[in-house]
Amino acid sequence: MKSYLKMETHPLANPENVIKGDKYRITVLTEHLLRLEYSEDGEFIDAASQTVVNRDFPAAEFTVKDTGDELELCTKYLQLNYNKKSFSANGLSCKTTAVGIGSVPAWHYGDPTQDLGGTARTLDQVNGACELEPGIMSWFGSTVLDDSKSLLMTEDGWVTPRKKGVQDLYFFGYGWNFRLALKDFYHLCGKTPMLPRFALGNWWSRYWRYSEASYMKLMEDFDKENVPFSVAVIDMDWHRVDDVDPKYGSGWTGYSWNKKLFPDPERFLGKLHARGMKTTLNVHPADGIRAYEDCYPEVAEAMGVDAKKEEPVNFDIADPKFVDVYFEKVHHPMEKEGVDFWWIDWQQGQSTKIEGLDPLWMLNHYHFLDSGRDGKRPMTFSRYAGPGSHRYPVGFSGDTHITWESLDFQPYFTSTASNIGYGWWSHDIGGHMLGYRDDELEARWYQYGVFSPINRLHSSNSAFSGKEPWNFSMEVRSTMDDFL
Repeated sequence: MKSYLKMETHPLANPENVIKGDKYRITVLTEHLLRLEYSEDGEFIDAASQTVVNRDFPAAEFTVKDTGDELELCTKYLQLNYNKKSFSANGLSCKTTAVGIGSVPAWHYGDPTQDLGGTARTLDQVNGACELEPGIMSWFGSTVLDDSKSLLMTEDGWVTPRKKGVQDLYFFGYGWNFRLALKDFYHLCGKTPMLPRFALGNWWSRYWRYSEASYMKLMEDFDKENVPFSVAVIDMDWHRVDDVDPKYGSGWTGYSWNKKLFPDPERFLGKLHARGMKTTLNVHPADGIRAYEDCYPEVAEAMGVDAKKEEPVNFDIADPKFVDVYFEKVHHPMEKEGVDFWWIDWQQGQSTKIEGLDPLWMLNHYHFLDSGRDGKRPMTFSRYAGPGSHRYPVGFSGDTHITWESLDFQPYFTSTASNIGYGWWSHDIGGHMLGYRDDELEARWYQYGVFSPINRLHSSNSAFSGKEPWNFSMEVRSTMDDFL
């Protein structure tokens, strides 16, 4: 792996914070935060994981009382009781006395965490609310982050499955001191990177078959409206879609500009740059690189594929060689033309050749690191892939329905994501598809959008779902313009 594709980690804990037995290990990371491990063979994990990258906390104050049959560990805010056996409800418990907590019972292994919720992988096809994955904060004062199944990061920057059967838990006992919980979570799982300034402007995005001429005309119309945009999001029709020979499969995945629409991509991107705008292109990587692609000859040669037979180069994010070629031969040349970052539109499923590896996480991880290789402030644009995803902003929340129920849920969904440290959500402001036409709904959604983390107007390829302010009544149009 290239050096810039290796993330800096600090996985070793302060040895002063560790209590170790034959089959268990407890690490007092802070007075509120414990790492709890159990391994039948007594071997424990010191490597960073997909979620946890920094266990290097300062020495913590605690006391340990060992009666032979039971271990009692106390910090200023926690009391852990453990029978030194495989974790069980009657053998492992922890009581928190942190701020705001009164007569709440102790947590026992296996108890529901009663947390306040975190966030979700996607709002695709959601009309209104959806179920949330767990977070690290709770009115009950404690939660547990189970890291037992995440993959480990190797010293060369790759990932590998961990040994099965080993329990690896992080107990958060912060009471209602949610800010401190979040601060320590970021120390444990990595900081949220600072975004480039352009990301905080208005984004124009639409699933629509634009051409260079029609897109620049649209930007001129926005100039007349006195509405500024800092990011141009070009959906999948930038590449060849309908004119792909069926023998290669569908045109859903593509890496070759549609020259009928964009005859000179570098010129088009240059025009956007001249306006002070950055550009991201939508990619669906699932079908790999096929023989009709402009980059195919170089990719095939690098991957050892017979180009004369037009053998496809299959998408395989679990292959380090493919990862190198994917970036160097496919994405980097287009970045030289002027593409600023990539919209990874997840269509890869949830499994790879490496057991337990989610391809979405791998794409987010390496795309983000690769985007910072030349000294730029890194950024990518993709869906949430579990705890630790805050390290790879910006989040794309998916294709929501155009309804009041969807708008009602988004402010809650966005703020609750902070319970798992995930701040930079980008929603389809105005809604993506289906639903109904309602001028006030659109105006209210715009008003929310400018105060949400990332304001990205987006809609489907329906002629009735465009988000241009001049498509709405004068009152609503004026409100949209003012807020934008």
